[in-house]
Amino acid sequence: MRDLLSSTAARAARYLEEIAERRVSPSPEALAAIARFDEPLPAEGSDPEAVIAMLDEIGSPAAVAMAGPRYFGFVIGGALPAALAADWLTAAWDQNCSLDRITPAAARLEQAALGWLTDLLRLPPASGGGFVTGATVANFTALAAARHAVLARAGWNVEADGLFGAPPITVVVGAESHPTLFKSLGMLGLGRNRVLSVPTDGQGRMRADALPPLAGPAIVCTQAGNVNTGAFDPIAAIAARAHEAGAWVHVDGAFGLWAAASPRFERLAAGVEAADSWATDAHKTLNVPYDSGLAFVRDADALRAAMAITAEYLPTASERRNPCDFTPELSRRARGIAVWAALRQLGRSGVAALVEGMHANARRFAAGLAAAGYEVLNDVVFNQVLVSFGEPAATLRVVAALQEDGTCWCGGTEWQGRTAMRISVSSWATTEADVDRSLEAMVRIARGRS
Repeated sequence: MRDLLSSTAARAARYLEEIAERRVSPSPEALAAIARFDEPLPAEGSDPEAVIAMLDEIGSPAAVAMAGPRYFGFVIGGALPAALAADWLTAAWDQNCSLDRITPAAARLEQAALGWLTDLLRLPPASGGGFVTGATVANFTALAAARHAVLARAGWNVEADGLFGAPPITVVVGAESHPTLFKSLGMLGLGRNRVLSVPTDGQGRMRADALPPLAGPAIVCTQAGNVNTGAFDPIAAIAARAHEAGAWVHVDGAFGLWAAASPRFERLAAGVEAADSWATDAHKTLNVPYDSGLAFVRDADALRAAMAITAEYLPTASERRNPCDFTPELSRRARGIAVWAALRQLGRSGVAALVEGMHANARRFAAGLAAAGYEVLNDVVFNQVLVSFGEPAATLRVVAALQEDGTCWCGGTEWQGRTAMRISVSSWATTEADVDRSLEAMVRIARGRS
């Protein structure tokens, strides 16, 4: 086992050492080679060293360099050294992080990380929280607590009696809400299409003055960090109006909630503390390995009521927090340990510097593209940049050619009727040199030079 783990660690280290200079997208040859994985199940077993060698020699060249410094697609962060190493150790521990009495070290580490997070993100300190897979399940988890609370106020126990015959819940969203929010609403039985959509401004912010009248059980879903522009809804104003009507306010802050951790950018997240629940990802802005979502709920009892589980064989009695009472899963890996390690490595000032560095690099991209004569479509308030290279077909050609070139990776998007390339600066490893190298490739390709 020691020899296998040592050789695997060496392979992983070599992959990371080479990632800054390799292509971000796999080469055609590497993509062709992964056809070797399409084989029948072997009749006999294999030596573990041979298994890992095959995985590395075929899989590593074909992996997209998402962990590297020039991947700017889909708001995907890298992995901080302490977080990656902690994730390896977590896998070795192999803890089912469900109950305090069963996995005390993992449960206490997650509890400690939650305390740090509520402090860092300026959330109510008594909030309940849970570690889930990503923003989709974080939204689902927080909105399950919202569903419980607004129906309980109306005298309905949704966990016991379901939604058949329940009082209807009004759900309000912004016109620029992320698709994962709608997926969560669909899974909760609240419907993807029966929501009330509020118009947004030119940066994708929900207009507080357009909030519809609310009565009865209601949930208002806001956004901290538009996935295209990085813009933040005016959450304080929305929360004030929604709470006057007794509505629950939720914040989808997959990457933007981390602005609250920076003294320079906490103004963007002004008012998030007034909400009732929050969803975010640590594998985005905090740069821990996949997967790592976070759900927070001001009323911890509402979250527990929506998620708790009991059984005769489970030792649920504990004076401390049982993680399974705050997440959809009973069985799951102890993903909060990597979050703890990242926060322990960075400290408060390090997280702020991480956020501020992403913004600085995004501004550098915007300035370089504008200076080259291309149109930046958004106000670069956080880590997102939208750029047009002219007609839609021209922009799409640049995106495709840039991905094929391999210097960096950006995706295309549609923004309020405009076709754009989206640059999401999300990695701790990105330097000014990486930005300049990527800019050179973007401008070269946009000007038709190979």
